[in-house]
Amino acid sequence: MGTENDLDVEGQTEPPIRGLTRSRSVSSQSNPPSASPTLAGTLVTDDELSTAFDPDTAHTLPVPGVCALLNTNPENGLDAAEAARRLQHHGPNKVEGAKGLSLWTILLRQVSNSLTLVLVLTMVLSFAIHDHIEGGVIVAVIVFNIVVGFIQDYRAEQTIQALYALSAPTCKAIRAGKVETIRAEDLVPGDVVRLGVGDVVPADLRLAHSINLSTDEALLTGESVPVSKHAERVLKDRDMPLGDRTNMVYSASTITRGRATGVVVSTGMNTEVGKIALLLRSGRRDAGEAEASGIRRVLIKARNGTRVILGLDGTPLQVSLSKFALLLFALAITLAIIVFSASRWRITDNVLIYGICVAVAVIPESLIAVLTIATALGTRAMARGNVIIRRLAALEAVGGVTNICSDKTGTLTQGKMVTKRVWLADGTEVSVQDTTHPFDPNSGTVSINGEVYASSDATRRASTDEKTTAQLRDFLETVALCNNSTVTAGNAYTAVGEPTEIALQVFAMRFGMGKPALLTSSGKTLLSEFPFDSSCKRMTVIYTDGTNSFAYAKGALEALLPLMDISDDQKHSIVAKADALAAEGLRVLCVARKSVDPSLYSQDALDISTEEGPGAMPRRASAESHLEFVGLAGLYDPPRLESAAAVRKCQDAGITVHMLTGDHVKTAVAIASEIGILPQPNGVSDNGAVMVASAFDNLTDAQIDGMERLPLVLARCSPTTKVRMVEAMHRRKAFCVMTGDGVNDSPALKKSDVGIAMGLNGSDVAKEAADMVLTDDNFASIVTAIEEGRRLFDNIQKFLLHLLVSNIAQVILLLIGLAFKDDQGVSVFPLSPLEILWANLVTSSFLALGLGLEDAQPDVMQRPPHDLSVGIFTRELIVDKFVYGTAMGGLCLAAFSSVAYGVSGPYGLGVDCNEDWGDSCGVSFRARATTFATLTFLLLITAWEAKHFTRSLFNMHPEKWTGPFSVFKTVWQNRFLFGAVSAGFVIAFPVVYIPVVNRTVFKHDAITWEWGVVAACAVVYTIIVEAWKAIKRRTRKMKSVGGEA
Repeated sequence: MGTENDLDVEGQTEPPIRGLTRSRSVSSQSNPPSASPTLAGTLVTDDELSTAFDPDTAHTLPVPGVCALLNTNPENGLDAAEAARRLQHHGPNKVEGAKGLSLWTILLRQVSNSLTLVLVLTMVLSFAIHDHIEGGVIVAVIVFNIVVGFIQDYRAEQTIQALYALSAPTCKAIRAGKVETIRAEDLVPGDVVRLGVGDVVPADLRLAHSINLSTDEALLTGESVPVSKHAERVLKDRDMPLGDRTNMVYSASTITRGRATGVVVSTGMNTEVGKIALLLRSGRRDAGEAEASGIRRVLIKARNGTRVILGLDGTPLQVSLSKFALLLFALAITLAIIVFSASRWRITDNVLIYGICVAVAVIPESLIAVLTIATALGTRAMARGNVIIRRLAALEAVGGVTNICSDKTGTLTQGKMVTKRVWLADGTEVSVQDTTHPFDPNSGTVSINGEVYASSDATRRASTDEKTTAQLRDFLETVALCNNSTVTAGNAYTAVGEPTEIALQVFAMRFGMGKPALLTSSGKTLLSEFPFDSSCKRMTVIYTDGTNSFAYAKGALEALLPLMDISDDQKHSIVAKADALAAEGLRVLCVARKSVDPSLYSQDALDISTEEGPGAMPRRASAESHLEFVGLAGLYDPPRLESAAAVRKCQDAGITVHMLTGDHVKTAVAIASEIGILPQPNGVSDNGAVMVASAFDNLTDAQIDGMERLPLVLARCSPTTKVRMVEAMHRRKAFCVMTGDGVNDSPALKKSDVGIAMGLNGSDVAKEAADMVLTDDNFASIVTAIEEGRRLFDNIQKFLLHLLVSNIAQVILLLIGLAFKDDQGVSVFPLSPLEILWANLVTSSFLALGLGLEDAQPDVMQRPPHDLSVGIFTRELIVDKFVYGTAMGGLCLAAFSSVAYGVSGPYGLGVDCNEDWGDSCGVSFRARATTFATLTFLLLITAWEAKHFTRSLFNMHPEKWTGPFSVFKTVWQNRFLFGAVSAGFVIAFPVVYIPVVNRTVFKHDAITWEWGVVAACAVVYTIIVEAWKAIKRRTRKMKSVGGEA
C-alpha cells in the first residue's frame, strides 16, 4: 500500500516541488487585541502570536513548540469561547476566488475596442447634421455588437464558478476535549483536527499524531502518487519545498490512507492554496505599477486604462483590429479633409454630408458584428468538441499558438496508476499496453514473453491456463490477496483504495485471478494481516485454505530483499532489473511469499489497523523471514492513448509541446519519450531538452534567453517555475498556451496567453484562471481547439478581405466622384449615404458571415503557425484587397460614367440631386442605381472568390471535384453563403424598383438597359480576379521550383 522503490525511482538530488514563498499576512479586525493563556500560563495577545509564530516554520518545530506558540493543547484543543474569539480575529477559513467579472466589466469588454469608438463618433456626427436615418442605423449596429458579445461572455462566465468547492464543507475538530463536527470555514489557527481516509484537509496542519498516513497532493504539487506523512519528524530547512514537508498536510489535499490528528497553523488566504489564489486576484498587474508611487503610478494606471479602452490589450487579433480601426479613423479624417479642401473649405450641408459619406465608406461597420457572431458560432462547435470557451477572444487566439506548456498528471496522462511491466523470478516478462481505462481489466493488451493476448477476459483466462507458468500464478495470487483495494464492474469499472493496490488488483483481474475470484474458488480465509507502515515499507498477509497456509508480501525492494533466502548473485540480478524498470520511469514494487505454519497465527491477530498487542511484532518478524522471491512489478501513470497522436499533430502544425510537471525527472522523461515530446529516446542525445526545475530556476533571465531553445521537459516544477517559463516564451515573442488541472498550475494559466484547464479532475482554482476548459480532460481536445482557432483565423481573413475590398472600392468611387458635378458646380454623389450603409451593413454583412462559416482548409494542421509579428493583415491580404478594391472601384466608376455621360439627357446631372428627386435628376438617379447594382453584384462575386486566396473559383477543390461543373458544388458547399449570395441578388431588384423606396430613401431610380452595363462589369471583374489568382499561383510555383533547385 503506497510501497515503492524510492531509491530506484526518486532521484534524491532532485528537489521536489516548491511552494510559494510569499510572506504571510494575517488579516485583522478593528477590535483591540485580546489576550489568551499560553501553556506556560502567561498572557499573549493575538497580535503577539501573529508576530511570534510563522506558519512557514511549522515544519521545523516539534509539536509541543507549535502548540505553545499557538496557545493550544493537542489533546483537548481550544474551548468554544477561545475558538469564537479567534474566528472573529482571523476571519473565516475561506479561500477567496479570483475577482469575478461583474456585469459592468463584461459590458466594458464589448466597447473596449477602437472600432466601436469610431462607430460612436460616426454616430454622433450623423445626428449632429440631422441625418437621423444613418445615425439610427449605426446605433442599431453598435447595440447589436454589444448585445451579442455580452450574452456570449456572460454565459461563458456562468459556466464555471470559483474556488468554494475546494474547501471541505465539514471537518472533525477537538474542542474542549470533545470531538465535534464543525463547518470547515469555522476553523481557526490552533484548532486540533482529526483526519481519516477520504477526508479533504480543511486547512494547513502541522501533524501531531499520524498512523500510516498518506495524502494526495496532486492538485497542489503535481505529484502523481500519494505522499507518506510522519508527525514525529522535525525538519531543519525553513525553505524546504512543500513536497518534502512530510510533517505537514495542506488544504485541499485528500487523505488516501491512514489517520491523523493535526494542529491548524494557517487558514483561509494564508494557506498554500490561498496564496496561489492571491496571485489570481492580482491578475496581470504591471510590475512597474507595483513599484511606482505617486504621479508615476497615476500615469501608469492612465496608460493601462487607455490601452484597455482602445482595445490595445488583448490577443494578437484584438490588438491588430484595434490598431487597424485607429488607422481607418485617421484615414476617414484625412478623406474628409480632402473633400472639404476640394470645395475650397466652403462647407455647405451638402459638402458636410459628402465628407461624412466618404468617412463612413472607410469604416467596415459590420466587422465587429460579423467577428462576434462567427466566434460565437465557433464556441458552439468547440462545445461539441468538449471545449468550453470562457472568453470569445481565446478561440481566435488559440489558433495562433506556437508553444503548448502542458502539465503531465491527468492531462497528458490518465492520472491513475497502471501495472505496466512485471518481471518474474524465472525470467518471464509480462507487459500491459494501450490501456484506456486503468480500472478496466479488459482494457488494452497483455504480452507474455512477447506473445500478445486479446483483451477479452475469457480469451486471456484460457490463455493463462495454457501458457502461464506457475510462477506467474504465484505472482497474481500474491498481489491479489496482499491487497485491500476493491474493483467493481457496473456501467463502468470503479475502484476504491490506494492507487498502487488498485493497479495490482486490476492486473490480477486481467487473468481472472482477482481477490474475490480467488477467495471464492480456493476457499482461502485470512489468518492475519500486517499492514503497510512507512517505517518498514512493506505489507504482509497470511491466508489458509485449511490445508496449506502462505504469507504473501509486497513492498519496496530495499525492504524485502534482505528478508529473502536467495544468493548474492540473485540479489544483484534483481537489483539490476529493478534499476532497468526504474530507468523507464516506473515505480518498482517487490513481491514475495512463503509457506507458513498456520498454528502460529490466530484469529485474534486480525487487528489490521495497528500492530500493537503482545506477540504482534514476533509474529510479523516470523511471517516476513526467509521469503521466496516471486517477482517485480513496474507501475506508472500511463499516457492517454490519444496523447501521442495529439502531440504529433501539434508538431506537424509547427507547434512545440513542452511538459512541465511536478513529478520526477525519470518519470517525466519516460512519458515524454512515449508520447513523442522528446524526439530522441529518453531525450539523452538532445542536449538541454530535459531540465530539472531547480537548475532552470537558478538561471537568470539573460541565461534563459541565451539558450538555443527552451527545454521540452521541466521536471519537479513549482508554480514560479511555470510562470518563468511562460515569461521566457513571451520574451521570445512566442504565443503560448498553458494547460493544467492543479492549483499549482493556476498562476501560469493566468499568465499565459491562453490558459486551458481540465474540467473533470481539475481544481476550481485552475478553472477560474483559465480561458478555456476541457470537459473531457483530454489533451487531444486541445488539438481540436487549435484547429478550430486556425479555421477561424483563416475565415476572419476571408471576410476581412471581403469587407475591406468593399470599403476601398467605395473610397475610390467617392473620391474620384468629386469630379462629377452638376450645372451649379456641386459634386454629385455616385452613391447616396444610405446606399453605402446598405452595401456595408446588409449586403456585405451576411456575405462576410457566410465566409466566417467556411470549413477548415485540408492543410490547416500541416502548416506552421501564422507570423504573430504580422498578425491578421498579411502581405497577401493587403495586396489582394487593393487589387480587388481598385478593380471594383474602377468598374463602379465606369458604370456611373457610362450612364451619366454616355446617354446624358437635356438636364445633364440635374440640380440638387443629392437631397431630393427633381425633374432634372433622372440621369443622376439612374446612374446612381446602376452604380449601386454594380457594387452589389461585384460584392456577391467577391464572396465566392474569397473562399480561397489562390485557387480558382472554377477549380477550388480539385481533391474533391473536377470538371466544368465543379463550380456549382463549390458554391453549394457552404449553404449559408449560398443563401446570402442568393438573397443579395434577389433583394437588389426591389431596392431598385419599389416606388418611394428607390427615389425617396435610396436616392436612385429604376433602370432598364443599364443592366447590360452591370452584367459587363461583373464579367470583367470575374476575369480580373481569376487572372490575379492565376498570377499568384504561377509565382508560387516558380518560387517552389527555384527553392527545390
